[in-house]
This record gives sequence, C-alpha cells and structure tokens, in this order.
Amino acid sequence: MAAVTGDAYDFGLMKRIFGYVKPYRRIFFWSVVLTILLAAVAPLRPWLIKYTLDHYILQDQHNGLVMMMVVMLVLLVLQSLIQYQHTLLTNHLGQSVIRDLRISVFNHITRLRLKFFDKTPIGQLITRTVSDLETIADIFSEGLIVIIGDVLQVAVIIAWMAFEDWELTIVVLLPMPLLIFATRIFQKSIKSAFQSVRAEVSNLNTFLQEHITGISIIQYFAREKQEYNKFKKINSRYRDANIRSNWYYSIFFPVVEIISAMSLGLLVWYGAKSILAKPFDASPGTIAEFILFINMLFRPIRELADKFNTLQMGMVGAERVFKVLDTKEHTPDKGSLAPAKLEGNVIFDRVWFAYNDENWVLKELSFEVRAGETVALVGATGAGKSSTINILNRFYEIGRGNILLDGHDIHEYRLDYLRRNIATVLQDVFLFSDSILNNITLGHPGISMETVTDAAKKVGAHDFIAKLPGGYQYNVMERGATLSAGQAQLISFIRAFVHNPAILVLDEATSSVDTETELMIQHAINNLMQGRTAIVIAHRLSTIQKADKIIVLDKGEIKEMGTHHELLRIGGYYKKLYDLQFSSTGIDKTV
Repeated sequence: MAAVTGDAYDFGLMKRIFGYVKPYRRIFFWSVVLTILLAAVAPLRPWLIKYTLDHYILQDQHNGLVMMMVVMLVLLVLQSLIQYQHTLLTNHLGQSVIRDLRISVFNHITRLRLKFFDKTPIGQLITRTVSDLETIADIFSEGLIVIIGDVLQVAVIIAWMAFEDWELTIVVLLPMPLLIFATRIFQKSIKSAFQSVRAEVSNLNTFLQEHITGISIIQYFAREKQEYNKFKKINSRYRDANIRSNWYYSIFFPVVEIISAMSLGLLVWYGAKSILAKPFDASPGTIAEFILFINMLFRPIRELADKFNTLQMGMVGAERVFKVLDTKEHTPDKGSLAPAKLEGNVIFDRVWFAYNDENWVLKELSFEVRAGETVALVGATGAGKSSTINILNRFYEIGRGNILLDGHDIHEYRLDYLRRNIATVLQDVFLFSDSILNNITLGHPGISMETVTDAAKKVGAHDFIAKLPGGYQYNVMERGATLSAGQAQLISFIRAFVHNPAILVLDEATSSVDTETELMIQHAINNLMQGRTAIVIAHRLSTIQKADKIIVLDKGEIKEMGTHHELLRIGGYYKKLYDLQFSSTGIDKTV
C-alpha cells in the first residue's frame, strides 16, 4: 500500500480501520450516542451557575440557592456516569479491534513464504504486531471518538454563547484564528516527530531481538562493550525522537494558555464595561458563565490538538500494520489434490531455481526417488542440497522445470496437505518454550499421548524423557535451552514420527552431535525411514552408505548418481569427498 503522505490518504486508511469495527457496531453506536450526550449537557452547568448567581445569590434567595445546588449535584453525578460508560465502551471497542487486527496480522505473517523473512528483520515484525497495534487502539479510546466529542462540545458551547450574548461571544473568540493557526503548525510538526519515534522503536526492537537471541556469540567473542556502544547510539536516537516530540508540546501548550488568557482578558474588559453601563448589557451571571465557557472551550481545543496527534500516531501505526497485511509474499495455494494416501514417488524434471533473479542455485536438476527409497544428497557447502528440499516443500518457488509427486505437479496439491506429508528434520532443531509433549504434537488434536510415547520408545528417547521433572510435561524453555543438542534432535525425530509423513527429509540431522548420540539418532532414523520415501542430506558420508541412491551436487548441478559402491568405483567427485573426509579423520574407510 502506498505510504500515507498527506491528509488525502487518511480517509482511505481510516475507512480500512473502521472495517474492523463492523462486528462491534452496537458498541460503536452507543459510544457515539454517549459522545453526543456529553457534548449536549456540557453547557448546562455554566448556565445553571449564571442562573443561580443572577436569580438567587444576587437576589438573596436562600431556598432557591439550595435547590440549584441539588440540581447541579445531580447533573454532576449524571455527567460522571455518562463519562464512565463512555470511557468503558470506547476502550472496549479499541481493544476488541486491535485483538482482531493482531490475529489477522499474526495469521498473515505465519503464511508468508520464507523469502519474505530472508529480508525482513524479526524485531520489525514484532513492533508491527505489538506496539504499532497498541497505537491503533488509541484511535478509539483517545482519538477519533474523543475528537468528535470535543468538536461537538466546542460547537455546542459557541452556539450557546452566541445565543446568550452574540457580541460578547465575538469579543471572546477574537483570538481564535491564532489558536487555529498554532494548532495546524503543531499538528504537522508532531506527525513528523511521531513517525520518527515509531521508526526508532522498530530499530530498537530489531536490535534487541537479534542481540538477545545471539547473546552467546557476543559473549564467546567478548563483544559486550562494542555492542553496548551500538545500543547506546540506537537508544540515543530513540530518546532524541521523543524529546523532539515533547519539545513541540512544550511550545504549543504555553501558546494555548496565552491565547486563552487573551480571550479571558477581552471578556473581563468588555464585560466590565457592560456591567458598569446603565442599564448593563451583560449581567454578572453572564460574565461568570462566559468565564466558565472560556475554560470549557479552550480545554477541549487544547486537548483536541493532543488527541488529534494521538489519532495521527494511530494512523502512522495503522499505515505500518497494513503495509505488513498488504505484503503479497504468500505461496500460491491453488491446488486441490489431497488423496487419502500418498505413495511418495518424487521426480525432479529439469528444475532450475534461484533465490534472486537469475542467479541460479540449481541448474537442470533431474532425478527420481521411488516410493520407499532412500536418496542421499551430498556435496560441498553451497552445492544446492538444502535448496533442493526447500523447493520440494514449496518454501520457495522454482524458476523452470517441474517437480512431480506421485505423477502430479506439486502445485496441484493443497499446500497444507503437501507440507503435512513431508516431514523435515533439520540440523538446527527449533523447540518452542513449552512442554515436550506440545513440541512433539504441535497442538495437533489427533495425536494421542499413547502415540507420542510409542514413537518415543521406537526412537529411543522415552527413557531420558521419563527421567525429566514432569516427564512429557517438562518445559524445554526457549529454543530447547534446557536440553542437550542430542536430546533436542531426538525430540524432533519423535515429532516427525507422530505426524506420520509419506516423505521424510533429513537435513544434516546428525552433524552436530557426538558419536554415542549419533548411534541413537541413527537407530531413530532407521525406524523412521521404514516404509517411507527418504531424502537425506549429510556431510558425514558414513551415515549414507546404505542409501539406495546417492546424488552428488556441485554448484547446483548433478555430477554423479549411483550407490555408494558404484560411485567409489567411478573414482570421481564422490570418491574425492570420501577420501578427503576419512583421511582427515583417520578412520578406516574399508567398506
């Protein structure tokens, strides 16, 4: 969506925000009704004070004074009740809208393809989903509805003043053009300041998210002081942006007070002349009434500027949030195939793939993995192994060629069905801050506890899980911090096992564990592979010697293909990799 650069675009943005109000039309209706009611009763108290002064105090009517005091007390209680309900409804409306918006944003973000996250900082998305959305709530609780109420109150008060004494009203409102001019300048300046504040908040969140996540690297290399200095600079920019916005307030509010004093001074000057005239044009009650009106007039006008800026800040936040919602980085999901059983026969037919433009990572890739077979992909770093499995899952889209699954192009399958039937176990296991059970099932209601424990026993992880405090309810903390790398890896195998995929992808699944744990994981792999198509990426060639087919990749191209023994006999790329790996480890490579 185009950036909001001026008032011409604000109406469209506001209309879009109010699209989320539709489910809460009744709350919005009553909020508006109460807003109008508050504006309507606003002039009553000053008028009652005027009437009391002219008709009871100056006339020494004690009984009438007591009666008017009771009336004013009842009016005050009534206004307080209306104000209470108004505040409650507008805040409820704002929180309900941002709840729905936050759900929409989260749902949208989780469906974005990986390419989007390659170029977008996570901290920036957190800012959009949390703090930017909070500013949108203020549009309802402190912004638009309150602005409408203040404008109505100002209009009602001016109309009432004109009805009471139009000459005195003109005198009192003489400084008003100065206030309108000052407010307009303040509004433009503060909007720019708020945009800077939101930008710096995003930068701050991004920096914190990245550096807290990578705290181990900072400490490993003793970079605390350097990162501290970077943070100081970012934090200083955030402080300066806030100070700049506060500076505008520090100028604007005194200006309003000066203009208000000018209006009050004109009232006293003109009113005094009127009272001294015989007969006087304005009664003492009218002068007292107008003094109260001036306070009631300038308070909402002053707050109107503040509330308008709250609205502007909400609009800036909305612009940023809708920019995320308008991101079209979704994987197209136009397929309809979802057969009851997937055999798992995979064919890559002259596949080309590039992350950026035509800087091809995979070139003319053609091979077949028959259902139930195990195929291994080997090659140096950057050969295209991980890219091959990423495009099979449709995390990225291919540039040319076709990928067939059971004879059908993968685009013909429903995306959720495709990914449900391809389980991927990565080298860098990600576990959520939750129980072991929930990390295995991922909240799937169809996976029972019995299924989980049975899978854990087959993988060889049940014993160590049972010894943990709480067993399967043990909280692994963020990213599985309380488990070893091997334990986390075993849990990822259980996760793949219980989801019962037709195709299993192992991406360097044993490269970061010790030999003893590797033997356990190899046992888990053997159990997991039974009856499934498997595609294995491995640096340790010892783990793939029994594969039905080994594909050697180099710079995105297939150089060799065959069994372990066939490739050794050829004496090409695979033989060089094999000799290099085993000579460097000193292991007997006799097979």
